Amino acid sequence: MKATDITSNEYAPFYANYIQAALSEYTLVEELEISVHRLIKFVQNIPMDKFDYRYAEGKWTIKDILQHLIDAERIFAYRALRFARKDATPLPGFDENTYVEAAHASSRSIQDLLTELAVVRQATLSLFKTFSEEDLQQIGTASNHPMSVRALGFVIIGHQNHHQRIFQERYLEDLL
Repeated sequence: MKATDITSNEYAPFYANYIQAALSEYTLVEELEISVHRLIKFVQNIPMDKFDYRYAEGKWTIKDILQHLIDAERIFAYRALRFARKDATPLPGFDENTYVEAAHASSRSIQDLLTELAVVRQATLSLFKTFSEEDLQQIGTASNHPMSVRALGFVIIGHQNHHQRIFQERYLEDLL
């Protein structure tokens, strides 16, 4: 299954850009595995003085964004588990800014953040590998919108790709 198999009734309009950013020739599980390695390699090539850099007042640092990716992936994977198990309980949204403020990413090393990202992705991969085709098509409610399990998987990928593009465009523009 690929991102092109997802229909617009499987996710909130807010996630359309993430689904689009996940387009690839690979299947969901393949891209979950490949994309995290691509991001880690990319981040390891960023100069050390850029990790705490903010391109504008009030914007997140690269460390903040990595922590945000970790937190969001955990939340999206949890939603996928609930929906795959046919839990019909509507799930609330989350305030990403509050999460970033409370996470204290600036006090962590980049290696620690990348290790956690890899471990979280491994858990996500393990989870998604257990899902049948029927499980992947299950739809639940998150943030007052329908969301399928498979769309959540592609949102994880597209969300990561989106932020990697932001790194390139807003944090590393002087290095390109």
